[in-house]
Amino acid sequence: MGISFTVLSSGSTGNATVVRNEDTTLLIDAGLSAKRIDELLKERDLSGEELDGILVTHEHSDHVKGLGAMARKYNLPVYANEKTWFAISNAVGQIPDDNRRILETGATREFESLRVESFGISHDAAEPVGYSFYDGAEKLSVATDLGYVSDKVKQAISDADVLVLEANHDVEMLRMGRYPWNIKRRILSDIGHLSNEMAGAILSELLTGRTKRTYLAHLSRDHNMMELAKLTVRGAMEDRGCFYKDSEFRLCDTYYDRPTPWDKVSES
Repeated sequence: MGISFTVLSSGSTGNATVVRNEDTTLLIDAGLSAKRIDELLKERDLSGEELDGILVTHEHSDHVKGLGAMARKYNLPVYANEKTWFAISNAVGQIPDDNRRILETGATREFESLRVESFGISHDAAEPVGYSFYDGAEKLSVATDLGYVSDKVKQAISDADVLVLEANHDVEMLRMGRYPWNIKRRILSDIGHLSNEMAGAILSELLTGRTKRTYLAHLSRDHNMMELAKLTVRGAMEDRGCFYKDSEFRLCDTYYDRPTPWDKVSES
């Protein structure tokens, strides 16, 4: 079977992704209400009873809004590093000690035949992380909420068959937007969010022929549009000498209001 995934929702209003293989199904973040997550799961022919656990990237509400409710409703173990657990403890309500699992930054955990590797990222949270998933030779990496991409992050997500990467904002749209300057400054900082241009620059470094698809994720509804994001990312790649045919590599959409189709990592 290999790795399959669907991005249930992506953006500032809520984030959740499902990654599964033949014997494990994991939810990455639960940034919407439990009711809404259940609805999105149903759209992809899944139910909460089929989940084996929840991985948390960081404590911001658009990533943990429904975490406590989902964990209690389906008696799910929740995995996060210690600093993130401390940061979310008051926000997610009571979770039984047996279901509060520690997955430290940089650690690897085996979920049957699905291997999960945590890696640290730069964002204004207690100890934010991204995740890479492995099944045999297959690799899927998920990296959003990045102020910038460090060499360690590049190493962690390099050679992924499929990558879910942040392309949060168009810089000029953000600068001209309605947010107060202190919020704009935070978003543009090294602990903020990755712009379209920066996402393209990173992809131009990472594309080695193995990565077949990149899903552009966590787009701002106020300061970005998917077609603009794809155009800017492609342009930034071409400016750096990285040219490709759509048959060799594709930029794929994510949505804030509906899930992406199931995607098999092994598919070309």
